[in-house]
Amino acid sequence: MLHNPTPRFVSRLTKETLALVLAGGRGSRLKELTSWRAKPAVPFGGKFRIIDFPLSNCINSGIRRVGVVTQYKAHSLIKHVQSGWSFLRGEFGEFIELMPAQQRIENTWYQGTADAVFQNLDIIRSQRPKHVLILAGDHIYKMDYGPMLAEHVENNADLTIGCHEVPVGDATEFGVMSVDENNRIIDFNEKPEEPDTLPGRPDTSLVSMGFYVFNAEFLFEQVIRDHQDLFSDHDFGKNIIPRAVKEHRTFAYSSIDPKSEKQSYWRDVGTIDSFWKANLELIGIEPELNLYDEDWPIWTYQTQAPPAKFIFDEDDRRGVAIDSMVSGGCIVSGATVRHSLLFSHVFVDEHSMVEDSVILPDVRIGANCRISKAVIDRGCIIPDDTIIGENPAEDRRRFRVTRGGVTLVTPEMLGQELHRII
Repeated sequence: MLHNPTPRFVSRLTKETLALVLAGGRGSRLKELTSWRAKPAVPFGGKFRIIDFPLSNCINSGIRRVGVVTQYKAHSLIKHVQSGWSFLRGEFGEFIELMPAQQRIENTWYQGTADAVFQNLDIIRSQRPKHVLILAGDHIYKMDYGPMLAEHVENNADLTIGCHEVPVGDATEFGVMSVDENNRIIDFNEKPEEPDTLPGRPDTSLVSMGFYVFNAEFLFEQVIRDHQDLFSDHDFGKNIIPRAVKEHRTFAYSSIDPKSEKQSYWRDVGTIDSFWKANLELIGIEPELNLYDEDWPIWTYQTQAPPAKFIFDEDDRRGVAIDSMVSGGCIVSGATVRHSLLFSHVFVDEHSMVEDSVILPDVRIGANCRISKAVIDRGCIIPDDTIIGENPAEDRRRFRVTRGGVTLVTPEMLGQELHRII
């Protein structure tokens, strides 16, 4: 195993790699959060979008040729990428290029993740990459793809899959693999009811992180073959990977850092509960995902906003935020924010309490409100005296309450039609 590949070797590999971020999914498990936006465009972490994390990983890894494949309700995602990710220089062969569904091959939109690649084969081939890095646009993680590319080459692999260890009880939501002593994958099952476990560790399974390194010509062969299969779902997890595991050299790349022996941070924020939890994890004193890491910055587009402001200092009216993250443009006016994350341009009026909550941009919370364990979607106007998160039965009448007890509130639930269709 190549534990210490030289920087020059890695930089050559990254220059020969094209990354494709598959960002066309709806993300239906996020319910109303994706009613008007694709999952990769969902805000995360106070000022970012989910897609900023795989894109930042590419830039920080030295991969400067990136295609973003879009489809479902992609306007806000396209606008975000155009506004915040147009700084690469085309003269140097660097780009982040949008690849929307165009019916390039047939009169159909993308039928699955593999079909999305197939329908863009002419564009991909024109870049003449030696390797293609397939990325999901809907996971939150930090990953240096350079060492993964180096290990892929050393193993003489056709396909290498980024892998993460999870408790066996959680593995049913992922693609699960079995490996031998050399990390070669010997079996792969998508979302199995009874997941395989690691040797000698019956409580732990190895799952796909949703990103893959392919030899370019091998990828082209596989998606063309898949396209010709009338019974295929045209999906990497369901079709391409299981076949590759059985017939070709397929390896697992561990997310465990060999220096610290700890797993890299990775979260699938595919449900309201996991989205709420992952956001609030950032508030911790030493969170696993360090947004203040200057060596691995997370890039994004952000609106120009003034500093956050906390006003009034009276015994019964004091603007404070405790154990929280508050973004630019926020005003906490005689209210209390506790263990919560406020995105940009949130206003909280006097005598209100916001606790254990994630408040997305451009929300206005009225006076005398009590909000706890909630996700408030962008643009909501919460009326005075509103109580959310204290009475689940009452909340279910108006909002969505998850299995984990998180209350999701959107403008439409409040009768505020921000996206009215005429």
